[in-house]
Amino acid sequence: MESGGDNLTATFSPALVDAQLFVLDVAGGGDVARKGGPGIARADLLIINKIDLGPHVDVDVAQMVADAEGAREGKPVLALSRKHPDTIEKLCDWVRQLHAAHAAGHHTPVDPGPMAPHHHAHDSDHAHGHSHD
Repeated sequence: MESGGDNLTATFSPALVDAQLFVLDVAGGGDVARKGGPGIARADLLIINKIDLGPHVDVDVAQMVADAEGAREGKPVLALSRKHPDTIEKLCDWVRQLHAAHAAGHHTPVDPGPMAPHHHAHDSDHAHGHSHD
């Protein structure tokens, strides 16, 4: 699992996982999904977390989910809250289905492509990013 945090271009090494779950927090802002990025576009599952907080942080959760679905070209999006057991069950079902497919040899990890251009904290020139192509 990877949290979107406030840096939507940061990614892990996709060669190290069988499936990626990318998590956005509603409290991070309703426009986050519209901003896109590798995790939003390419993860096996995008989770919009803490949907119960939407009214408290002025986020239209339905619009955030619609934006996320639009950015993912048909890949799954799950609106989630631990306070809504049905959403937790949907996540558990997704994980169980993925595990069953993997155990049966039917799940093939998909390389989501190259990392986004970025820089490292130790780089002397922070103004210019690079990729690992």
